[in-house]
Amino acid sequence: MTALRSNLATKSPQALFLNNKNNNFLKTHLKFLVSFRNCPKSRNPICCLSNCDQKTEFSNEMEKNSNWVSIESEVGDKYVKELEVAVKAVHVACLLCQKVQEDLIFNGGDVVENVQAKDDNSPVTIADWSVQATVSWILSEAFGPENVSIVAEEDIESLSKSDARSILSSVVKTVNDSLSSAARFGIKPPVTNLETAQVLEAISRCNSTGGPTGRFWVLDPVDGTLGFVRGDQYAIALALVENGEVVLGVLGCPNYPMNKEWLNYQNGYRRILSRLTKPDSASWDGNGCVLYAKKGSKKAWMQPLLSGDKGVASARQIRVSTIDNPVLATFCEPVEKANSSHVFTQGLAHSVGLRNRPLRVYSMVKYAAIARGDAEIFMKFARAGYKEKIWDHAAGVVIIEEAGGIVTDAGGRPLDFSKGMYLQGLDRGIIACAGASLHDKIMGAVDASWNSSSL
Repeated sequence: MTALRSNLATKSPQALFLNNKNNNFLKTHLKFLVSFRNCPKSRNPICCLSNCDQKTEFSNEMEKNSNWVSIESEVGDKYVKELEVAVKAVHVACLLCQKVQEDLIFNGGDVVENVQAKDDNSPVTIADWSVQATVSWILSEAFGPENVSIVAEEDIESLSKSDARSILSSVVKTVNDSLSSAARFGIKPPVTNLETAQVLEAISRCNSTGGPTGRFWVLDPVDGTLGFVRGDQYAIALALVENGEVVLGVLGCPNYPMNKEWLNYQNGYRRILSRLTKPDSASWDGNGCVLYAKKGSKKAWMQPLLSGDKGVASARQIRVSTIDNPVLATFCEPVEKANSSHVFTQGLAHSVGLRNRPLRVYSMVKYAAIARGDAEIFMKFARAGYKEKIWDHAAGVVIIEEAGGIVTDAGGRPLDFSKGMYLQGLDRGIIACAGASLHDKIMGAVDASWNSSSL
């Protein structure tokens, strides 16, 4: 616990992204950017990218409208309302997380006070509990609490302890602040602020254990909490499972820029640019995004996060990459080494001819990268004893599949979300690919290498 807090508290966002020896450009300009941010005239800054006067094709398409989802549906189609409510709820959650992360990292928030350690020493923040309460409340208001069952990561055990009063108070305030602005997203806010007991009830309502029958939601309020507290990538993941099958998924990625080009800049630098640039600036398109898909539609969509006083922007359809040559492909793997083997995945990558540097990102942003075509392969092979949770995969799987990709275990079987909170019966690991050719090559490499691995 002490080591966790020390690690988080001592690493500033600047230090976290300047340690990379390739960031000479960032090092040169950081001092100017930080001082510029604090200048009283910086409310009307000149963008340091002012030479970039070309609008992207997508930015030209962004228009105000009242359509929250772009799924083409017929009257009587299933899951239309569920998808719309889920997309709105994730937008609200993304805005909540952005504000918490802003306070935690850039506005001098107390890391020790607002970040706790769970029994497995992984971090949990006020954002985790606040998002869970907020999404639970929105779903219950839309469909009735008696009709809503949620499998989610957090519980109220540690939040209810006597020494957690301060963080509980922060959670209640964060939830109410978030819901007070929900009208921007087409959601009717509560008539009065929620009391502490109501917030705890909303969190504890997420006590489903899943299973093979019936309908339940799967929520990861902040997937990649370590990335969140470091100012890096994280995701809000919400999926609906019916009779063991994921029927829709929504993935909010507040720090994942709409345009792939912005991935060349580390996240801390993009965040500073976002603070120095007008939200409607043509040269800034580093805002995050929400991805979503409905099972069987054969389409997946991406929508920019709501920013400033703009209305919701049009979504665009996304597709997986068409690259099928391993030499040209990029693969994703988890940042954390505790629950995955980088050595094994690196060996697999080499054996199939992958030469590009791997894309290591926190959270289900890896699924977003595959669905958007920014990468072609995601491999995860957990160490012995680790159990994969359904909330770490459900939303991402359906989005990749509807975008044209493939997700299976290493034996080629679809992931099974009908066995409760864990992916039971998983064959060795998880492989997500943009196409069948790459998928077959990875599975073949796993079969050839598995017996010599230490997993």
